[in-house]
Amino acid sequence: MNPAFSDDATIEIDGLSKWFGPKVAVSNISCSFGPGVTGLLGPNGAGKTTTLRTIVGLLQPSEGSIKIHGTDPRTDPDMYRNLGLVPEEDAVYPFLTGRELAEYAARLTGVTDPAAAADRVIRLVALEDAADRPLSGYSKGMRQRAKVAAALVHDPDVIVLDEPLNGTDPVQRAKLITLFRELGDGGKTVIVSSHVLAEVERVANRVLAMVDGKLAAAGDVAAIRAALSDIPYRVHVQTDAPRRLAAALLEERAVHSVSIDGESVHVETHDLRMLGNVVAPAAKRLEASISKFEPEDESLESVFRYLVRRT
Repeated sequence: MNPAFSDDATIEIDGLSKWFGPKVAVSNISCSFGPGVTGLLGPNGAGKTTTLRTIVGLLQPSEGSIKIHGTDPRTDPDMYRNLGLVPEEDAVYPFLTGRELAEYAARLTGVTDPAAAADRVIRLVALEDAADRPLSGYSKGMRQRAKVAAALVHDPDVIVLDEPLNGTDPVQRAKLITLFRELGDGGKTVIVSSHVLAEVERVANRVLAMVDGKLAAAGDVAAIRAALSDIPYRVHVQTDAPRRLAAALLEERAVHSVSIDGESVHVETHDLRMLGNVVAPAAKRLEASISKFEPEDESLESVFRYLVRRT
């Protein structure tokens, strides 16, 4: 099955294009999302936000269609009771407290007991200590958590998060990542957009990568890397003799290119096994010590570099 499509699709996108005057923001994207966490990866300007806004019905596609549970969200207002959105923008009323924002969102979505629902999500995002302070006094990370609380207050099945970890500190980030993964494990359809590659890698098992408004690759990290077999593998070698080792490796048939960064030598190769067989003898010949030899390609940073280079 095409990895751009989910076996148990909640959201189906078919031939989505969106343009604003002469600017094409998204071009002919077809994919789907199902239960679990999917990361939408790409640099700023890749079309991630436009795609998410069309999914939740804030923008109308110029071409193509979007269905959630088989229904176009723009034609079925009841669908919004099953959608939660954390927009990239702050999009909060500064005079409200965090608790009031959550209660307001609960009332808008028809929750029977808004106060109880707000209390639940305030605890969920660990904002109890600041819940009754105005949002105007919140840090960026705290406002992000307040937005997440408002998006979850009606317990939606589909949750769309646009750069939700922006401005959070490491502790807040770790807690939110854990929360998103728990939501996905609980059967929710969760889409997390980010340009920070390490964040996507931590939160999502499945990744859709966008470049210049197009879908560039899909799958888990290993599957994306396998699909790019025409691009060299990149290996990090740490040594006390980087220049001498780099010069020696350039003479090897397995080596495509090398670069040096301090005591690190970054080697590109089409044959990892052959490279492994030549590095140790070369180091021994040069009387160089090697403290690290590891592929970089299982990280999304390497994969994303390949995607950008390829498109």
